[in-house]
Amino acid sequence: MASESAAAASASSPAAARAGAGKDDELADLVRRIVDVLSRYSDRLPFDLDRQLRSLTTLAAIAITIVFAWKLLRAPPEQPRRPRRRDAPSSSNTSSRSQPGALVGTDACSSVDSRAHEAINQLFQPVNLTLEQLVRHKLSEGRRVTCRLLGVILEETTPEELQNHVTVRPSVLEVLLEIAKICDVYLMEHVLDDESEEKVLSALSEAGLFTSGSLVREKVLFCSTEIGRTSFVRQLEPDWHIDSSPEIVHQLSRFIKYQLHISPQQTERVSPNVFSSASLEQFFGGLDQR
Repeated sequence: MASESAAAASASSPAAARAGAGKDDELADLVRRIVDVLSRYSDRLPFDLDRQLRSLTTLAAIAITIVFAWKLLRAPPEQPRRPRRRDAPSSSNTSSRSQPGALVGTDACSSVDSRAHEAINQLFQPVNLTLEQLVRHKLSEGRRVTCRLLGVILEETTPEELQNHVTVRPSVLEVLLEIAKICDVYLMEHVLDDESEEKVLSALSEAGLFTSGSLVREKVLFCSTEIGRTSFVRQLEPDWHIDSSPEIVHQLSRFIKYQLHISPQQTERVSPNVFSSASLEQFFGGLDQR
């Protein structure tokens, strides 16, 4: 009797091991599927997706997604109505019953894949946020922002143009004022003479940037060289610096926590802490634009 029990135990242990290995394979396959689906939404994520699973942020995102998908998958799928009339069993029906995993397994796997994909779609569907929420999200709760005027706030792109005319970009006003409500904002520019400085201050005032009290004239800084602007930024130690000069952005990438490079052309990312956009308002236009 004891020998029979021992034999049964020894026979069941390989089966248990195979079952455990099968569950491990299923879990690994599920994680791979979730990573593949998450990669399709990488442009909506506020972090870089690490497909090698070495990032704690990526692991946390996968864990949240698994919990969300599991809750959805717990709900039993709709059962199709049974036909009122049942046909007599045939040889093909008999063979399919003898191997239930052959056909049912494929359909079940397809159903699980579809429902998991639907769960992840619901988790990452676009959310309508206010401009204030978008600004707070993009700035990562930064408290001080420095920003160049030429090519960002102003239509002009060179100091020479400022000697003749100064034009504030209307589309940037709402975003800039929203940033100023949340952050301590300093505007700065390299000018060639005092007349250019007065033209800039006058244009900013006429655009209404000083009426709300969030932006003040005293925080509009001018310098006579590009190096002077770099010095301003390093002295102020902002959480974010916004600039249209790739040289300045490159020089400051080691010293400033985050930077936004404004450029009409698509540029390569010089550093993980440097973002790029065609305009300031486009960068804050939605979470899907990074």
